[in-house]
Order: sequence, then structure tokens, then C-alpha cells
Amino acid sequence: MENTFAVSGMTCENCDHHVSEALAGLDGVESVAADYRSGDATVVSSRPLTEAEVSAALEEAGYALA
Repeated sequence: MENTFAVSGMTCENCDHHVSEALAGLDGVESVAADYRSGDATVVSSRPLTEAEVSAALEEAGYALA
């Protein structure tokens, strides 16, 4: 399943990498594509992701759900 999350705090390509790494560490995540220009991260996962777990992973990396 594919979900797109609005992420605040991304300002450059390095941020894309950090957000992608943070979300890729969640159980069941198969791929992540973050884009600071749009402020979104698209996640493909084998199971539904909760807003709480996505938010916690982003906060640990220094970002937040928008």
C-alpha cells in the first residue's frame, strides 16, 4: 500500500535523505521517496502505517508531520 505524508522541516536534498532513512526503518516499509520541494514523503509498505509511528520516526530525525 502507498501513502503520502506531508512533512515539515525539509529544506534540501539532504533532508530528503534523512526523512527517507527515518521512514525506511519502520516495520513493513518497502520504499520511501521524500521530496523537500513538495514537502511530501511517499511510502510504500506491506502493512498500514499509523500516524503515531510515522510521526515518532520523523521526530526522532528532526522533522514532523505537517
